[in-house]
Order: sequence, then C-alpha cells, then structure tokens
Amino acid sequence: MKPINNDVSRRGFMRLFGAAGVTAATLPVIGQSEYALAQATQTPAAGQARRRGMGGGSDFGDTRVRDVNAVIISSNENPLGPAACALEAIQQFSSAGGRYHQESKSEAVKAFSETFELKPGYVSMYPGSGNAVDLALYSNIGPDRPLVVADPSYEQGPRAADTMKAKLFSVPLSKDGKHDVKAMAAATPNAGAYYIVNPNNPTGTMTPKEDLVWLLKNKAPGSVLVVDEAYFHFSTDDSMIDQVAKDQDLIVTRTFSKIYGMAGLRAGFFIAKPDLMQKLSTLEASVGRNGSGSVSMGTAHACTCSIQDKTLIPTRRKINADIRAGTLEWMEKNGYKYYPGSEANFFMVDVKRPGRVFQQQMAEQDVFIGRTWAAMPSYVRVTVGTAEEMEKFKVAFKKSYETAPKAAHLEFPYNVSSELDRHYA
Repeated sequence: MKPINNDVSRRGFMRLFGAAGVTAATLPVIGQSEYALAQATQTPAAGQARRRGMGGGSDFGDTRVRDVNAVIISSNENPLGPAACALEAIQQFSSAGGRYHQESKSEAVKAFSETFELKPGYVSMYPGSGNAVDLALYSNIGPDRPLVVADPSYEQGPRAADTMKAKLFSVPLSKDGKHDVKAMAAATPNAGAYYIVNPNNPTGTMTPKEDLVWLLKNKAPGSVLVVDEAYFHFSTDDSMIDQVAKDQDLIVTRTFSKIYGMAGLRAGFFIAKPDLMQKLSTLEASVGRNGSGSVSMGTAHACTCSIQDKTLIPTRRKINADIRAGTLEWMEKNGYKYYPGSEANFFMVDVKRPGRVFQQQMAEQDVFIGRTWAAMPSYVRVTVGTAEEMEKFKVAFKKSYETAPKAAHLEFPYNVSSELDRHYA
C-alpha cells in the first residue's frame, strides 16, 4: 500500500471534515491536532452529522424527524469518524473500485497479523465483528453444547444460543462488574462455548486477563472461549490475542466500528487457530454465512492504514477517557449514581425509573441515549460523545432527572439505531 502523508495540521483536519472527508486533495492523518480539535470547538461537521443519522433519514426508518443538532449518543459510535489517513486511502484507491480487488483485504489481514506476530491462517476479515461473533458461536454451540454468558452483557450471545437451539447459562457479573469466570466454568460440565465481552457491554468494565487465562485452563473439555474485544482499544489492559498465537481453544473478535470510527464502513476480524477457522466451513447458509466475508476495497485499505497509524489509538483513547472522566465527575458532584469502572466509550447511569421512560424524556430534548438491560432496569447506557455533546447531555439529563415522568409514557416514537441492530458491531 502506498504510504500516506503523516503531516498533521488543524487547518487540514478542519478542511477534512468540512468537506465531508474524501473530497480534499490531501488529507492528514490523525494526531495531536485531533486531540486539540476534540477539546476545542467540538462542532459536529456536516459529514459526521449525516453519518450519525441526524436530521432524520436513518437507514432504520425514523418515525419522527430529529433536529439536525440532535445529540446521538446511543450506539457506542465514535464521533470522530474514520482517521484522516483512512479517508485518504479510500480516495486514493477509489478509482480501482471497478475491480473486486481481493488483494486489499489480504493486505489488511497481513497488517493486523504482523502487529500481533500471528502466523498466516490465523486471521480472517469480515464486514464488522457481528458476523465474526456469530460464526464463532454458531460453530461451537448446539443442542448438546450449551453456551455460557455473563448477565448483563451483549445480547448477541443469547441470540446465537436461540438460533442454534443451544441451552443458555447466564451467570451474573461479580459485584465489581467482572465476568465471574469460576461461576461460568461451574455452570455446566458440557459447555460448547463461553462468551466474554471485554470490556463488557453495557457496564464498560474489564475482566483481568489472568481471569480469562484461568477460564481457558479450567473450561469444559472440547469447549471454546470466545472473547469479544470490540471496545478493547479504550482500555490499557492486555489482549487475549497472544493466547491465540499459542494455539489455545480461543477465538478473539475485533471491530473497526469503535475506536477507529468506521461503524458505517463495516470491518472486523476473526482471530483463531486454523482448526477453529476450518469449523466455519461446516455451517449452513441458513445460520448467517451468506455474504459474511464481503469487505469493500475502500474499507480494507482504510483498515490497513488505520492499523499502521501508531498514534491513532493512544490519542483517541485519551480523548475518550478525558471526556468520560469529566462527565462522571459532574455526575458525582450532582449526586447521580453511575455504574463504576467503565474503561469503554460508554457508561451506565441509574435514572431511578424505567430506562425506556427516561430515554424518551431525553429524546424530547433531542438527546438520544442508549437502551437498558433486564438485569439493570433503572439504568441507561450513555455513549461518550464529543465534549460539546456531553455538555448538552448534562443539561438534558438534569432536566429529565428532575422531571417526573408522565403517565403512560412508554411509547417511543423514535427509531434510534443501536449497535445491536442487524449485528452492526
């Protein structure tokens, strides 16, 4: 892949987003100027507003038009969007879009594999990690091979169990929000797979690597540990990918939808030893294999350059951590209760009423927050947006919290997209 210009300037970055990204002749890579911009104006640009469904017109068919300045912090998206180098790569290679160009996907897989010193055959690429998670679970569970998950956690695990007619064992998180790996190991002696989301969705809490390694050593014979690292980059903890390199019974999935800001471009990785890869070929199309490997040429090139940009992850991690910390500090000062320990780009807040009710109260102020979970019915999940968006969130949150909900206030006239929709992880 042709090297991308790494020079960074605030002027170039503003031109990048002001022109909706790909029309600029030379686009800078994300760096310290991104951090400065994120902490300064925080004005949503036209291209980003369209990407996040503002002003109506989402793919999911809104039933009420949202204001162009609405705050969309419901789907764990990254408000910064793709890195500048990713947008430049898309522009640079778009003229080859008339060809299928499988080489671009191979280049992305190679770049990722080299980052983790993985041998060829240990990484495959998918349009987002939703397909990868499904395939990881489908290929290892069934009527005689139960699935063990945490509760609350991402719902894709239970949905996979339902699809494959596998018995489901839901194990409550520990008091500090970690996966209770010993209880998960003891849940059933014939588990087919254990599904771990780390950091966990919706709590944002991390389970230490040593706990997951313990589970690898103490899981049911013949079972597989599936670790979903969709939000891993927001944490400074250690990945489990090195255990894949050691040929453990482990599948790790990654996505470009979160810290890389490429939710709409669709890219993710399935990381496992070759024999676990080969099990995917036994699955029938009826459980979701159709089109599961199709990644666009432009997206693949955007992924390659994003992987190679060594400043992107630490810079964006700090932006997210600073804005998250500032928002939670405000909550503490105002006496609002939130679930502690999030290391992701979201957090959970106790709103002292059914979460769906509070979600609508916020929506009426053009601030769209995330959903709730059955295990935490009075908590809502909030994605970390820009500094400006979180200021608007604070105003709306305070007003909603101090306003008694109306009677029969459960009808929600908005269709707000979620990372759960259509497996858009």
